[in-house]
Amino acid sequence: MTHVENHTITEFILLGLLQYTPTHMCLFALIIIIFLFTLTGNSLLILVILVDPNLHTPMYLFLWQLSLIDILFTLAIVPKIMTDYLLHKTVISISGCGTQIFLGLALGGTECILLGLMSYDRYVAICKPLHYPLLMNLSLFKQMAFSSWTSGVFNALIHTVYTMRFPFCGSREIHHFYCELPSVLHLSCEDTLTYETGVLISTTILLLIPFSVILASYTLILVTIIRMTSTEGRKKAFSTCSSHLTVVSLYYSAIIFMYMRPHSLHSPEEDKIVAVFYTIITPLLNPFIYSLRNKEVMGALRRLFAQKI
Repeated sequence: MTHVENHTITEFILLGLLQYTPTHMCLFALIIIIFLFTLTGNSLLILVILVDPNLHTPMYLFLWQLSLIDILFTLAIVPKIMTDYLLHKTVISISGCGTQIFLGLALGGTECILLGLMSYDRYVAICKPLHYPLLMNLSLFKQMAFSSWTSGVFNALIHTVYTMRFPFCGSREIHHFYCELPSVLHLSCEDTLTYETGVLISTTILLLIPFSVILASYTLILVTIIRMTSTEGRKKAFSTCSSHLTVVSLYYSAIIFMYMRPHSLHSPEEDKIVAVFYTIITPLLNPFIYSLRNKEVMGALRRLFAQKI
């Protein structure tokens, strides 16, 4: 009976992020501005990395992968928020909901792995500079990038298919502004505790393996920096690592809070606030963190604009 009822549900209702009040109208305008800046900033960073030969190193090629993820993640979430608000329509089809779940998990998982690989790249560059061309080259970068995307997509595909096979009966209201896995599972009329445990385990693995690489890499980097006798060398090493560490801190804190808590500890309002942070705010900040704090990227930007003028 539950499976029959499941098929009668063709759409969900997103309770959304914004209400029709003067304050929320201002927030809507702010989201539009952030959306445009996010697309512009990340697109510009991708462009400058691809067209400037000086930036064709694994470090910067990883950066354009992250910017691509930020663009895709933003496009998967924010336009739906804007159209729902403008059209006073908060429904989403089951297929559209499944697509959002898949993209969120695939892009999020891929970014976790890429951030871990970037820390290894920084470890090799600072701790083993003479061996860098051998240990980190374009061929290895392509293999790393392919493995990251494949792992993220595979994990997302499994969870999306499994989640959307649950029977949904009763309420169709999702207490969120997009279809995120924990919020959708809440609508199932079957006991999802066993599956949630599986999600927690797979998320832990996907998060902790890259996070362990990050911790190990930066521990070794810190030891190397402390041993440096050159003050200029220390500053350069800290400058190289600080941007990546900032992004890692912002991203991992939000993802761990969202996906590594038991379902019983989730509250709709908390989930919305955290989701706004990593779906809207973080994609805006990333290109500015990496470009404004990086002399090579800023130099490439100046050369690019000089050519256009």
